[in-house]
Amino acid sequence: MQELIFSTISLAPNLGEYFREPVTEAIRGREVQASSATESYIVQLLSDFAKPQPETTSPLTQSVTLLLSEAMEQSGPERFKRLQTLGDGVLYGMGFFSQTSRGADRKYLARVGASAYDHAARMLRMGQGQQSGPDVLSELATKFEGFVEVLQYVADWVEAKSARDEEGLLRLYERWLKTKSPVLKNELGQRGMFGLDEGSGFGGIH
Repeated sequence: MQELIFSTISLAPNLGEYFREPVTEAIRGREVQASSATESYIVQLLSDFAKPQPETTSPLTQSVTLLLSEAMEQSGPERFKRLQTLGDGVLYGMGFFSQTSRGADRKYLARVGASAYDHAARMLRMGQGQQSGPDVLSELATKFEGFVEVLQYVADWVEAKSARDEEGLLRLYERWLKTKSPVLKNELGQRGMFGLDEGSGFGGIH
């Protein structure tokens, strides 16, 4: 399923423009207080993961505990890079693959992601490795779970846009049954689906 989503994203002529709309909608809808710099950071993060490099996806495939420990063993720019990459990866993973983490594991992942961003932000404030600028990483650290919800919204939005046939609509319906996402419910309604009350079953497609 994710391969279909990513293939749809890759067809977008401008990834920044593609992601800007759902990110803005999600931030407003979730009432997450986000600076324009942080909003732009999220858009760029999504664009990067749409065409990921091996180093950016390591938090999705390796132990985040080990990655955090290894990052803290480094110094200077290398430590900063690893911490930022870890924060980005955990944020993206929890947003786009939310159904694979539950309960205590989810809370732990959020703590690791927020901690990675917090350590990187402290390095910026101390003037290590990078020049100072908008305190984006601190904002991501302190509102980490809120931004996870923003990415979950974007993930649903992307999946809704990728459903181009009856099979795709069925996948959306099955995902909606698990998540009760209002984004998916709205998309299914616009596509002519009915029977969306819990327990009513799959109504059909007009």
